[in-house]
Amino acid sequence: MISRCLARLISRHYDDMTVTRVLTRRPIATVTDYPLTEALTQSVADLIDHCDLLVECSGDPYHGTEIIERAFEAGIKVVTINAELQVTTGSYLAGKGFLTEAEGDQPGSLAALHEEAVQMGFKPLVYGNMKGYLNHNPTPEDMAYWSARQGTSVDQTTSFTDGTKVQIEQVVVGNNYGATITRQGLEGLNSTNLQDSANILAQMAEQLGQPIVDYVIPSGYSAGGVFVVGRHDEDQAGAIEYFKLGKGPYYVLVRPFHLCSLEVGKTLRRVIAGGKILLNNSTTPTLSVAAIMKKPMAAGDIIERGIGGYSVRGEAVKIAECPDHLPIGLLKHSVLKRAMEPGQIVTFDDVELAPSRALDIVLQQHREAIHRQLLETQLSEPAWSAAADLAPMALPKAVGAVLS
Repeated sequence: MISRCLARLISRHYDDMTVTRVLTRRPIATVTDYPLTEALTQSVADLIDHCDLLVECSGDPYHGTEIIERAFEAGIKVVTINAELQVTTGSYLAGKGFLTEAEGDQPGSLAALHEEAVQMGFKPLVYGNMKGYLNHNPTPEDMAYWSARQGTSVDQTTSFTDGTKVQIEQVVVGNNYGATITRQGLEGLNSTNLQDSANILAQMAEQLGQPIVDYVIPSGYSAGGVFVVGRHDEDQAGAIEYFKLGKGPYYVLVRPFHLCSLEVGKTLRRVIAGGKILLNNSTTPTLSVAAIMKKPMAAGDIIERGIGGYSVRGEAVKIAECPDHLPIGLLKHSVLKRAMEPGQIVTFDDVELAPSRALDIVLQQHREAIHRQLLETQLSEPAWSAAADLAPMALPKAVGAVLS
């Protein structure tokens, strides 16, 4: 849907750029509903050879990672609409080339709102998402119905419904801006008044002494947008009240829409003009999205999908507090080593994972994170040398096997 809508937009309304190639894994003869069938290709080399800027919108962390690495090898900048990739391999990729999330989906919309807020002198305390509906355990039948009605895949519809997508989106924003979370899985306040909910979240942020990311579930007012809660200078309070933002001290800036593919072009033009990165997962993330069991499963059972599946859902976690968690983006055709119960966090030791480039990258990130944690303890030089030698032993067992 994103690719089709973006292709239509560029071909009909932009005279400063052209869609030259569109990579698809489907047989081209079967793709009859695409607006630019002449641009379709199954060759990554063909794609890379004919573009100056790549838009990655596969929603697949595995596939997207491989294509982005190929683009970086050719010196091509990449714009993504793929928060799932960002929280899985995005931090590694952000250190290898120009990678930015696009405006349009909630993370990019929050980044755009952040830039506006800061330019107006606000100090952000809360980066908020609005979620219209939440059901941690939707049925396949319900998801098939809503998938057909909304025009999105069943996997996407499930990840939206069970809360995985909002957790992913907020983690990307948090990592980009150095924000944190109040607890595993976020607060997710049921909200009948956005200002009241914003005040609660802003007070939590001030108690932590750090901006936070979270979301609300609106009732009685429209969902579907994003918001930033911030403070401003006290001597501006009178003017801001006159401007209809209330008495403060917490002010809510709302962007009541996110138009996805229709807004991606703004980020494309930003990059083409030499602008800086709008948003990515940062090269030193502190937050991640863990896989949480939805149902009892036995040793030997297969988890077909992580994001958008019926076995697990995602929850935001602090990496330092859950160092062994398995990022949900890696769970695909995985086999459980032991029985697990609903609510348990899946770790590397709990599953057999299929080899992939994404897995290699995440394992490397684990090792680097351990090294950073050791450095932050300010060990003496001899102690650091000994700790560095032992670092691989601190990794999950699956990591040791791969590294060896």
